[in-house]
Amino acid sequence: MTGTLYLVATPIGNLSDFSPRARQTLEDADFIAAEDTRVTLKLLNHFEIHKPLVSYYEQNRALAGEKILERLLAGESCALVTDAGLPAISDPGEDMVRLAAENGVPVCPVPGPCASVTALAASGLPTQRFCFEGFLSTTNKSRASHLASLKDEQRTMIFHEAPHKLLRTLQDMLAAFGDRDLAVCRELTKVHEEILRTTLSGAVAHFTEVPPKGEFVLVVRGAEPPAEPEASSGDALALVEEFRTGGMSLNQACKAAAERTGWSKNDLYAAVLKSEKEE
Repeated sequence: MTGTLYLVATPIGNLSDFSPRARQTLEDADFIAAEDTRVTLKLLNHFEIHKPLVSYYEQNRALAGEKILERLLAGESCALVTDAGLPAISDPGEDMVRLAAENGVPVCPVPGPCASVTALAASGLPTQRFCFEGFLSTTNKSRASHLASLKDEQRTMIFHEAPHKLLRTLQDMLAAFGDRDLAVCRELTKVHEEILRTTLSGAVAHFTEVPPKGEFVLVVRGAEPPAEPEASSGDALALVEEFRTGGMSLNQACKAAAERTGWSKNDLYAAVLKSEKEE
């Protein structure tokens, strides 16, 4: 009989958020796999939990994952933790969960604190639909591509960011998205917790003057949905023909009709060419 892989959420700041179930799970597990054993040891010492620790992090996850799997298949139970929050969310624990599941090992989540959802709840921005985007790449090309892909995203977007990268990230978001409502959530659940509800431009101005400190979650309002065309496609195309009859070129007529009706100039242009080709 195999053991169980437990995904145990740990506090993102305030130790009082550590649930009785999470504590009991760590006490009952045969061993604990931790992102940083030094960080986890402080948590264990605070709650007087004495269990063997093994390292499982980004750089060793392939080899460490196989060793953890061997122990799970042999019947031991493992509690997987990250430095803070829920493991496997923007975290190498994702691979450990997949490896366990592929090998028939039960995976049991023990939920608790999660920085991204905590920030979203306190942001004051729409929460019905949202997407988690994690950390942006540090390479210019990948970062620009990532932000460009989100320009028309209508859901509320959640990002993580480190203090030394925060100002650049805010500047890049402003350039990519235009000015948007934003909640900057700093040091959540900790002594110096702060939630700044502003705009991207306002945040750039603020952190240009105030050096960022602590860990940040950024919650950004999604794009506005495109305006519905004010006229039917037939009416828009009829207007194109009216403009052409008046002496405009096809390109000019499509542009003028688009401005009048709300339809895309390119869509009108393509529709006219298709119609003429069929005729």
